[in-house]
Amino acid sequence: MGKKSRRNRNTSQSNTITTPQSFSQIPAPPSSVVEPIYYPSDGPSDVELLQTSSGSLQAKLNHLTHLGLVENDRASFVEEFVPLDLSPGDKAGYLADLTTAPEAEGQWNNLIAEIAAIRSGKGVDRIEGDQVTRAVFFFEHPLLEKCDREVSFVCVGGEWRAEG
Repeated sequence: MGKKSRRNRNTSQSNTITTPQSFSQIPAPPSSVVEPIYYPSDGPSDVELLQTSSGSLQAKLNHLTHLGLVENDRASFVEEFVPLDLSPGDKAGYLADLTTAPEAEGQWNNLIAEIAAIRSGKGVDRIEGDQVTRAVFFFEHPLLEKCDREVSFVCVGGEWRAEG
């Protein structure tokens, strides 16, 4: 079988090619942080996405992902993420682990990657709990090969927080 030509066989028309503007005229993207893109599902695919059935928990995960990926605001992330009953000293210690500790960048990147993964549902194997008061996500770590993770969230007084 041969390819069919899409060329117009009418020789009276000119064969002109229009070219897009030169690459030098295309403006460079801004150097500031770019909002993440959220894609609606277009049906089944090879990648299984399993998200929470709780609208309030999904909103919390969206917010945490925004704080981490878009704003890179570690203090606000910690304030919104840690258990409500965590002492101020432990909260400050956790924030220090994510900001000034020798392995802070790696810990921060891993944590945000995990939250973004469970937000999108990518790599999530299952979610246990009623997803009204408790949800436990079992998933593959998005950055570390062959690393299975488990992250628990509990809802206390309408506020979703990491369980710990």
